[in-house]
Amino acid sequence: MEKTTFDVIVIGGGQAGLSMGYHLKQRGVRFVILDANARIGDAWRQRWDSLRLFSPARYDGLAGMPFPAPPDAFPTKDEMADYLEAYAARFELPVLTGVRVDKLSRIGGRFFVRAGQRQFEAAQVVVAMANLQQGRVPAFARELAPDIVQLHSMDYKNPAQLREGGVLLVGAGNSGAELAVELAAKRRVWLAGRHPGEVPFDMTSLLGQLVFLRLLFRVLFHRVLTIKTPMGRKARLKAHTGTPLIRQKSKHLTAAGVTRAPRVVGVRDGRPLLADGRALDVANVIWCTGSGAGFSWIDLPILDEAGLPRHDGGVVAEVPGLYFVGLHFLYAFSSAMIHGVGRDAARIGDVVAASVVREGRERLAARGVTQLA
Repeated sequence: MEKTTFDVIVIGGGQAGLSMGYHLKQRGVRFVILDANARIGDAWRQRWDSLRLFSPARYDGLAGMPFPAPPDAFPTKDEMADYLEAYAARFELPVLTGVRVDKLSRIGGRFFVRAGQRQFEAAQVVVAMANLQQGRVPAFARELAPDIVQLHSMDYKNPAQLREGGVLLVGAGNSGAELAVELAAKRRVWLAGRHPGEVPFDMTSLLGQLVFLRLLFRVLFHRVLTIKTPMGRKARLKAHTGTPLIRQKSKHLTAAGVTRAPRVVGVRDGRPLLADGRALDVANVIWCTGSGAGFSWIDLPILDEAGLPRHDGGVVAEVPGLYFVGLHFLYAFSSAMIHGVGRDAARIGDVVAASVVREGRERLAARGVTQLA
């Protein structure tokens, strides 16, 4: 098995991994970024065709390179993907694509990362991935009639994947609302689930752009809702309940002709059963029911009952040298957002670089080499 050694291995080549790479390079650390996709940015390219970011371009750039679009524009998912690819090229970040990690372990104070027939070794590892890796669907989904097309929102691309007929979107968060408005243009659409609330202003209005968005992204999400504030810690406990609707609001759903429905509780006669006792006769079901962690490949005792890593702001105390960046609410509500991940990467980069320096001094001391102050 081929083995390569680095000071630091970064697992994940999306915005979190590239941001981490930028800050490690600024600090002179020898590292590599491993990405499972064939091309940098593919995680965005694989999303649904009409997807646009919920944040305007002024909040979508990483450190050292603003997003190349008008500040108030909402970039497409392909524009975001191309930006990440250009970012990696501009800063000459060492990204190995097509390398899917299947095991992370630790032996004798060293980390070993296995990816098929390749193995990488390092003193420190940064897992730079979101905790939304695997689409979740309820167990009763398998009881739906075989003539109903079922997709998770992570696998939806465009209406051509669906059968003619009605569509039930299960999950009324931002993804469900966005897809509901898109599909309602030519189909009967139901949106089922608890209303998560909504941001009380129009993001595209002049007042929204100049005032409310700044308060939302720069202040509330970034500085108020953090693990250091009582309000932030309380919000973090409820983070699993979903984010309020940001772009598509109730009025937009109504105007598009989307029918609201209570949550889906099971199946009756092969059809989705609603909490009010109705069984909907639809041709398609799209599960907008969130995603699971997908960290089962981490062979270390750091995962909780939900499969999420235990950490303090991205630092894993139980396993020195292991860090996380990109997780939802890692440090703040903005941690999984483009404009928030950079701050986390800079902070973790300082910790990693200090550890690399300390380890270097310890190795020299073990050889009897004395450094000058």
